[in-house]
Amino acid sequence: MKKIIVALFLCALVLFPASMLFANGGQESAQRITAYTTLDEELAQKVFKAFTEETGIQVDWVRLSTGEAVARIEAEKENPQASIWFGGVGIGHIQAKDKGLTMAYDSPAAKNIPVQFRDKEHYWTGIYAGMLCFESNTQKLEKYGLKAPQSWEEIIGPAYKGQVQMANPGSSGTAYNALATLVQIFGEDKAFEMLKGLDANITQYTRSGSAPGKNASIGETTIAIGYSHDGVKLVNEGYPLKITFPKEGTGYEVASISLIKNGPADELAAAKKLYDWGLGETAAKIYATKFVVPFVDVPLAKGAISIKNINVIDQDDVWAAKNKTRLVEKWNQVINGEAKTVKKK
Repeated sequence: MKKIIVALFLCALVLFPASMLFANGGQESAQRITAYTTLDEELAQKVFKAFTEETGIQVDWVRLSTGEAVARIEAEKENPQASIWFGGVGIGHIQAKDKGLTMAYDSPAAKNIPVQFRDKEHYWTGIYAGMLCFESNTQKLEKYGLKAPQSWEEIIGPAYKGQVQMANPGSSGTAYNALATLVQIFGEDKAFEMLKGLDANITQYTRSGSAPGKNASIGETTIAIGYSHDGVKLVNEGYPLKITFPKEGTGYEVASISLIKNGPADELAAAKKLYDWGLGETAAKIYATKFVVPFVDVPLAKGAISIKNINVIDQDDVWAAKNKTRLVEKWNQVINGEAKTVKKK
């Protein structure tokens, strides 16, 4: 048997150069990246699969909410386990920059992105925008004799008691975006009074920002606070949701990409390739399939809602990032939201 195996191996060396026989093992170790992503899981699968097919670089990814990503990168600061953070609310990327967790990278592909949606010091770059909205289950609205809310003031009213879900702003960038939006519109004192009123209507806080919309789509809650592209996706899948935007104005996310400071050195070149690719047309077309509006001009999915068509606030993400720890701690003190937060996504 040993003679047969040796003979087959020698034949293989004749037919195929040794470089070909062992290239895959060498390429696998050199061309592999670990990424944290805050993209929806289905979108992440599509994005990283397309990147691998185009470049041959394998992406091992872990899905985390924005808050979880910042916390994990910070916890691993002395020994980073990932090279890139792909997706996630831009406020989180600013916070990561301010904490010294990410590194500057002037990607040549950043020229595709409008200047207001990328960091002037090149620490993060936006890939698409999504607006905060209310996602209401039309069947549940009819059952309880309710109308889809049209304002922040309306959704805190007693008519919606026990009918609303949103995420915990400590773990979810989506929910913190909502908290910061209320403070920027109404001022901090009134905003927290409104948040107390909203808490009376909340059945539970989720860890992930997209979870409330999914729960509304299947009737586990009547109304969710989330991002419009997640809601449009569910509508196109046939779920009975109505999307409305608060008339006072709404906040928005700038989903972004950052390189993690001192990530694995042997992954840096490949991580930069993923960063560049993520700002390009091929990636933008994939984002658009999930009803977001990329900053690169590509055909949009049916029903996608552009930020240009919505009353958005004059959002100060730098202020929001600098005040996040303080505002979340205040939210925990005033609301005690952890008591209502589900322990899984």
